[in-house]
Amino acid sequence: KTGSAARAESASVGMARSRSGSPSASSSDGDRRRKPSKRRESPAGSDGEEGRDRGDAEARGGGDRDSSPSGREEGKRAERGRSRDTRSRRGDTRDRGGGDDRGDGDGRDGRRDLRGGIGGADRPPAERKPLSAGKAGGAYVPPFKLAQMMADQTDKTGPEYQRMTWDALKKSINGLVNKVNASNIKHILPELFAENMIRGRGLFARSVMKSQMASPHFSSVFAALVAVVNTKFPELGELVLKRIILQFRRAFKRNDKPVCVAATKFLAHLINQQVVHELIALELLTVLLSTPTNDSVEVAIEFVKECGYTLHELTPQGLHGIFERFRGILHEGEIDKRVQFMIENLFAIRKAGFEGKKGVPADLDLVEEEDQIVHELSMDDELQAEATLDIFKVDPEYEESERKYAEIKKEILGESSSDEDDDDDSDDEDDSESEDEAQAVAQQAMRQKIEDQTETNLVNLRRTIYLTIMSSLDFEEAGHKLMKIHLQPGQEVEICTMLTECCSQERTYLRYYGLLAQRFCFIDKMYAQLFDEVFMKQYSTIHRLETNKLRNVAKFFAHLLSTDAMSWTCMAYLQLTEEATTSSSRIFIKILFQELSESLGLRKLNERLMDASMAEYFQGIMPRDTPKNVRFAINFFTSIGLGGLTDDLREHLKNMPKMIAQAKAAAERDSDSDSDSSSSSSSSSSSSSSESDSSSSSSSSSSSSDSRPKKKKRRK
Repeated sequence: KTGSAARAESASVGMARSRSGSPSASSSDGDRRRKPSKRRESPAGSDGEEGRDRGDAEARGGGDRDSSPSGREEGKRAERGRSRDTRSRRGDTRDRGGGDDRGDGDGRDGRRDLRGGIGGADRPPAERKPLSAGKAGGAYVPPFKLAQMMADQTDKTGPEYQRMTWDALKKSINGLVNKVNASNIKHILPELFAENMIRGRGLFARSVMKSQMASPHFSSVFAALVAVVNTKFPELGELVLKRIILQFRRAFKRNDKPVCVAATKFLAHLINQQVVHELIALELLTVLLSTPTNDSVEVAIEFVKECGYTLHELTPQGLHGIFERFRGILHEGEIDKRVQFMIENLFAIRKAGFEGKKGVPADLDLVEEEDQIVHELSMDDELQAEATLDIFKVDPEYEESERKYAEIKKEILGESSSDEDDDDDSDDEDDSESEDEAQAVAQQAMRQKIEDQTETNLVNLRRTIYLTIMSSLDFEEAGHKLMKIHLQPGQEVEICTMLTECCSQERTYLRYYGLLAQRFCFIDKMYAQLFDEVFMKQYSTIHRLETNKLRNVAKFFAHLLSTDAMSWTCMAYLQLTEEATTSSSRIFIKILFQELSESLGLRKLNERLMDASMAEYFQGIMPRDTPKNVRFAINFFTSIGLGGLTDDLREHLKNMPKMIAQAKAAAERDSDSDSDSSSSSSSSSSSSSSESDSSSSSSSSSSSSDSRPKKKKRRK
């Protein structure tokens, strides 16, 4: 045969084999030559075998026959013969397997009789046994089906019942751990303690570590959960710590960076929660930085970011040594630029006081300091993961263990928790008692006055006022909306405060706020008094404001004063002296009076300041007590371009020397009159002695008169 004929023959043989459905059609020609007796021994299928052999012979005889129409027809006839052969053999098999009482020739009945002939026709079908549960817990059973199966169990201490409770415990712990977060952790903890944590401590540790590995971002939440559980079951917290340390060891040896990062992050938050001693953090950092690589340094940086604030409080010297090691690695320059920038960023975070990573968040700080149990573990300790705790084991003292944990649970959750296996009567009694207690609590709450110490309502009110002010088109619409807000007594000042704050936050002063405040003052005089109080508070804290805010506030109150919306008595709070003012307060007074001068005019403003009925309120802004203060006020108003307001002060300063001299003379006269009155009383007491000595005094006077001219002569 030529090569083309051989290829055509093999192709025709392969096509015939693929079209045939019987096992014999798929066998090769060599198999047929080695087993000729089988074809001869099957009488039922002789015609089919002959047709198949004929078709094969035709396929071997002519390589180009399949390409002609006659060849294709012969191939189809051979295929139909082979299918008839297959069907006839199947019928023979059914005939051999069936009994005499079967008349319809059903293949299914034939198989059933064949099974009966092998194992006994009259034997009843064997009952199916439940699948044996493996390490993974066996086949999935829905919760309702599992509860029904547990209720149907009569033996409450048998292995099957214990296995069911173990599966239920595992599902419950996994579900609670998977749905815990910062907002519901306080509600998850009672449900978690309601489960048998002593029996499922291995399940809890595995579930927490698995969930933390899947979501490292929630490591703080899982650490808070472990910290609370650790206060009640210290051996459970220690088990979690052992497994975390062993997990880090394995990942560090295998160079598994994601697992290392997750394990160190979990350990850092446990250090923040004071579940483990801070010495292990220094050991871990020493291991990571002893032979620095890019990955090890990066893991160490993430670890320090998480627990650096706590280490700074507990071991500042140890943290200083770690940062010195970071500095040495940075100076060596053997790591990538990216990691070097990360180290520099870490130093910046340390300089900022670990802003944003300050220990435990407020909503996760659930353990009091005296209740904390700190475990002292080391990276070099021989630790055991106790993996057998994750596997179900039959407890021979199951009932006793459950009873003991029920007492522990009652002690943790309180005596008021109702038992699940109470009777219906006791449930009714408990319901009635709880209703009475609820009514008593409600009555007591009605009698008590609730005080909001968190100021939540006040914050919401300020938010409402702010949004109303900012969303209004003009001041009339804003005033109409603000008047509709229901205010408690004493909350009216919040409107005045928010108007002032909103005005100060603007880039430039807007008359919108001044007109809105003016409208409130005209509606009710109470708002004028409240704005007077706000003016005093703003001026007392004026040094805290920036220049832009200070300008807006000054223009705001200048508008209210120029329109007489608030009283000018607020000027009494201003003291224009060198000692009583600061740079901020002087700028405030300057902008205030300049705005008043622009609004009222200089002449009208001067008349208002010279009003005799208001003079007592302007003593601080126009001082007249000492020349120094008067001169300071004159220079101040002159420097801001309002020297016309100081004419009266200048006249007063000119007359002050005369006034001072007159005041001194008056003081001296008062002192002389007091001395004269005292001397008159003393002269009356000595009048008698003067009369007795009058004769001697006259004689002495005459002698003295004679002696005087003699003295004069001697002088000449």
